[in-house]
Amino acid sequence: MSKKSSHPTILIRGQEADDWEDIAALSGSPQVVYHTLQMPFVSRDVIRERTENSAPNRQILVAVVGDQVVGMLGLHIGSGRQAHLARLGMMVRDDFHGQGVGSALMEAAIELAEKWFDLHRIELEVFVDNQPALALYRKFGFEIEGTVREYAFRDGEYVDSYIMARIRSEEQA
Repeated sequence: MSKKSSHPTILIRGQEADDWEDIAALSGSPQVVYHTLQMPFVSRDVIRERTENSAPNRQILVAVVGDQVVGMLGLHIGSGRQAHLARLGMMVRDDFHGQGVGSALMEAAIELAEKWFDLHRIELEVFVDNQPALALYRKFGFEIEGTVREYAFRDGEYVDSYIMARIRSEEQA
C-alpha cells in the first residue's frame, strides 16, 4: 500500500517579472520578516522594481504551488577571486513552512550551483534562533563556521547570526 504525500506539488523555476505580486506578498509574510533581513512595510513598487530588474550576478529560483509563488531562493554569485562561491538567501511563505518548499528550493539551488556554475562554496547567514532553517541547512551539508554577534536589529533588539557554508567535496565534483 503506497503512502500518499501530504506535501503539495512544487514546481521550481526561474523567477519571472510577472512574479512580483506573489513575491511582494511572500516578502511581507510575518515569519519571513522576522527570520530574514526583509523589512516590514516594503513598498510593492520597490518589490516590483527588484523583481523586474534583477542583478546579472543573481540566479533567482521560485517555488510555485498551483499558480502562486510560495518560496524564493537567490544565489548571488561572486566575481573575481570569489567567482567560486555564491551567497544564498531564501524565504518561504508562512503558510507553506514544513511542506517541502525549502527542501525543493535547496535541492535545485545546489544542483544549479555545483553542476552548472561549477561553484565550490555556498554560504549563508541565519539567525541563531531559527531552528527550522538550521535543520534544513544542515540536512543539505551546511556547517556553522562562526557566530556574528549582534548581526541585525530585529523587533527591538540585536540578534546573533551564524555564518554557514557548504563546500563541495571532490566526490561531489
